[in-house]
Order: sequence, then C-alpha cells, then structure tokens
Amino acid sequence: MKKYLSLACVVAPALGVVAPAHAFEPTRPVEFVVTAGPGGGTDIFARTIQAIIGKYELMKAPVIVTNKGSAGGAEGFVYTAGYHADAYKLAFGTNNAYLLPVRAKVPYKAEDLVPVSALAADEFILWVNGKSEFKTAGDFVAKAKGSSDMKVGGSQSKDVDQILTSMINDASGTKLGYIPFKSGGEAAVQLAGEHIAANVNNPSENLGQWQAGMVKPLCVFKSEKLKSGANVNGDLGWADIPTCKDTGIAIDNYSMPRTVWLPAGVDADVVQYYADILKKVAETPEWAKYLSDTSQSPAYMSGEQLTAFIKTDEAAVSQVLKREGWLAN
Repeated sequence: MKKYLSLACVVAPALGVVAPAHAFEPTRPVEFVVTAGPGGGTDIFARTIQAIIGKYELMKAPVIVTNKGSAGGAEGFVYTAGYHADAYKLAFGTNNAYLLPVRAKVPYKAEDLVPVSALAADEFILWVNGKSEFKTAGDFVAKAKGSSDMKVGGSQSKDVDQILTSMINDASGTKLGYIPFKSGGEAAVQLAGEHIAANVNNPSENLGQWQAGMVKPLCVFKSEKLKSGANVNGDLGWADIPTCKDTGIAIDNYSMPRTVWLPAGVDADVVQYYADILKKVAETPEWAKYLSDTSQSPAYMSGEQLTAFIKTDEAAVSQVLKREGWLAN
C-alpha cells in the first residue's frame, strides 16, 4: 500500500538518479506505515527508503515514518486500509500483508490494499549448532527421520518459520517439531545454546552466531546460491552455502518479500508514481549496500509481475495452512 510521489525532473548529480514525470505528485507529507516495531527488519526497510528518497530528492513532499506493529503487523495494515483511496498512506511489510487474512481473523482483507512494489527478498537458511555432527542437509534429514524429538525454533506461530518447517516435513518425510519464540534473535540464542536442533533464520538473524562459530549453515532455500562473496566465518561466506534442493531437501525456493502497499481505491497513476520512485530507490548504491548489509537478495517487482507473484505465493502457502489446519476460516 505504498505510493510515492515523483518530481517532474529531479537529477541527483552524483548518481544521475532522475525521478520521472507523473500525473500525480504528493503535495503534503506522505506517511510510511511500518507494520512492525522500531529497529526490526521492516522498520529498517522503510527508513532506508525514506533516507534514499531524501538524499536524492526523489519527492518534494516530506516523508513521515510511523510504527504500528501490533498483532503481527495487522495494526498497520488495518490502519492503512482504513484510509480508502488515500494516496498519502503507504504500508511497509512482507508477505504478511496478504497472508495474515488467510491464517488469522483480522479486520481487513488483502483486497483492501493495493500492492505497489516488492524491493528485496529475505532468504531462509537451515542452521544447526556449530558443534553438531551434521555436514549437509541430507545428514540432518537422515537423523530427523529416525527421531521424534528434534525441534526447530522460529519466530512466532503459523508464520513464515513454522510454515517452512512444515514444508520441510512434507518434502522430506520428517516429523520435526516446532517451538515458537518471540523473535529470530531469540531462536538464534536457543540454537547456539543447543536447546533446539535447528532454526531457519534469515542470514542476518544468525550472523553474529555464525561469525563466532556457535551455529553453522547447512543449506539455503533458494534455487541458486546466494551472491554475496563476503567472508563471515573464516574463509566461508554466504556464497559458499549450498542450496537445500541440491543437498537433501526438495524445496526449490522459499523467501520473504519486502513489500509496499497503498489503500484500495487509489488511482492507477498514484500506484505507478510510487512504483517508479521505489524503482529509482532500488537502483542506488545505498540500496545495494542495504541489501549487502542485511544479506538480502535484490528482487524488485511491480505491476503484473508482482500481482502474479502474490497470487502464486498465497496459493502455495495456503496449501500448507490447509494441510496443517491453520486456515482462519
């Protein structure tokens, strides 16, 4: 639900970033509604975009960031959806924008929001304790098949981490249990302390523990290896992590998009305006640094491409929710 205004012709001399002309331009402050608390991944996502827009003067109107993260982000989406046809409210979230109404009874529908852009993909990795015997995902699966008490830790219940754990069980014939924690950071601490067998944290959530050798990655749930070549643990870096599909778990791709939404009812010109501004943001060196610092993958989408992705992702996740009995209705 986020739309961003563009200047008719603003050029940032140092980079050559030009904001295209549009029929719509905001004439008063634009509110970035962060559907999470301060300091988290979604908050950093929104504030990074705010800073880049300001640096390159991609919009004349100022941007105000507010945090409304209660109820797993539902607070922010309900708030934004309540401003029907308002071109000055943009919600920042993930796939929770369209999955929350599927798995929980929340006072908004996915149709109450309009997708503007997705700008990044947060990847998922199968992590085990640094002292564990496992060398590959296949080793982990073999052990899990013969055990009924191996537990995977993750952030929250019936959310992306538990959904992925269910997918691992379905793809591998395992019976991994799941323990929900308040955050990925807590799941990282629990794994480092050998209180759980694994977690499926995003790269940034386990970065410090991997650097210290307290945890180690077995595979990434991606169709190809991560691109970043920076070393993290000794001479090993993100690009050295094999894919899960190649090493024992038949899941081709699983990631969480970072998304921006507008309230339903806005004009198409408004959506296009913000999509174009966010595309310019995604082309800056500051955005490339943000992706590198957070170990995310570039994944800009808008328009029909984004709509098709959302439809496919919602259908795939809904199958898991139905199998587990987690559907809201």
